[in-house]
Amino acid sequence: MSGHLLTLGELGTEGISELLALTDRFVEVGRRPIPRVPALRGRTVANLFFEESTRTRLAFETAAKRLSADVLTFSAASSSLSKGESLRDTFETIQAMGIDAAVVRHRSAGVPAQIARWADEGVSILNGGDGWHAHPTQGLQDAYTLWRHFSPAPDGPPGTEAAAQPTLAGRRIGIVGDIVHSRVARSDIEAYAALGASIVLVAPPTLLPAQPRDWIDCWLPPDAAQRVEITHSLDDVLGELDVVGLLRCQRERMAEGLIGSVTEYVARYGLTAERAQRLRPDAVITHPGPMNRGIEIAGAVFEDLAASRVLVTQQVSHGVAARMAVLFRLIGSGTALLGAESAGTDTSGQSDA
Repeated sequence: MSGHLLTLGELGTEGISELLALTDRFVEVGRRPIPRVPALRGRTVANLFFEESTRTRLAFETAAKRLSADVLTFSAASSSLSKGESLRDTFETIQAMGIDAAVVRHRSAGVPAQIARWADEGVSILNGGDGWHAHPTQGLQDAYTLWRHFSPAPDGPPGTEAAAQPTLAGRRIGIVGDIVHSRVARSDIEAYAALGASIVLVAPPTLLPAQPRDWIDCWLPPDAAQRVEITHSLDDVLGELDVVGLLRCQRERMAEGLIGSVTEYVARYGLTAERAQRLRPDAVITHPGPMNRGIEIAGAVFEDLAASRVLVTQQVSHGVAARMAVLFRLIGSGTALLGAESAGTDTSGQSDA
């Protein structure tokens, strides 16, 4: 793994598997009475969010703090950007404060990669979501959630849960909705394909790339690309899916004429009560959030299936552990994850209260 994380594709199957196995360790840390380890004590992580976010920002903040790192939180609205300062000057000012890593989220694709080129040696850049391009840590948490749903961790002492090799081989995963504008879709495709899953992209032509097959072939390895299918009909494939991955329906797409209306979208792509009856008995539902109940999924369906088959809460919970794994892998010093902390003891000599 290089000094940055910009896409999951750059990691390959081995790198993704390594991070998922490490996520297992941090899930265990999160279950402790004091869910903190001193792995990044003395390190500083800057959250540079040039776009509004709740889940991703809080997950990175929580992850860094559980690793005992110091956290700088940047708000674009109240920064010198509003006074005309350039993006580069803003980043270099924050970098000069002595950071070890920066999480960058921006509405324009490619900004994290550009900032990585400006970064000093030893400063790691993590893509927290850029435009329609990529959201690698979301892909990791979604892949981890599905792996551990279908292959539960064995009982045993801390660390034994990492023994199984991460895999989604043999699983058929549908990704339903606005594929072309979704950074989540691309990162999920990279993660699921790397772990051996078959993927079905389900969307109207207006919410797919103009040449979807070429789009897939240009950034996925050939063996993975062969396992990605495309359809415009959810009903044709619903009964075959192990996972129904719903994407948020963005209302701005209606204003652009890409979706006729909410009613039309729900009729063709919403997980209605009638469609829920046709799910496989063991099929599960994912959603990156925020969810539009009554559009992507009927409110009654969500309530009925939430306890056992809707994995949204697990996705959020695992998002903290996945980001701990990424931060530890990029800027960690190799501090042991297990030991005195297992009993809730803070070996740093500082209170976790």
